Amino acid sequence: MTELLDRAVARVRALPPETQDEYARVLMSLADDAAEPVVLSQEERAAIAVSKAAAERGEFASDEEVRAVWAKHGL
Repeated sequence: MTELLDRAVARVRALPPETQDEYARVLMSLADDAAEPVVLSQEERAAIAVSKAAAERGEFASDEEVRAVWAKHGL
């Protein structure tokens, strides 16, 4: 196990059991090579198109905005 994965598991161990199970399901889903692809809704496809267009125009969050979001989520 890598050091980063070991640290992540340690953090998840401190969460309530129900939350641990949710994280476990996500990790198992990500690690499942046989998983079916996710089918996106039209709304999700439209949101991605908007994001791609903004990126093509060079519209990105500033470093300060990114740090604020990370701090909000404890990262």
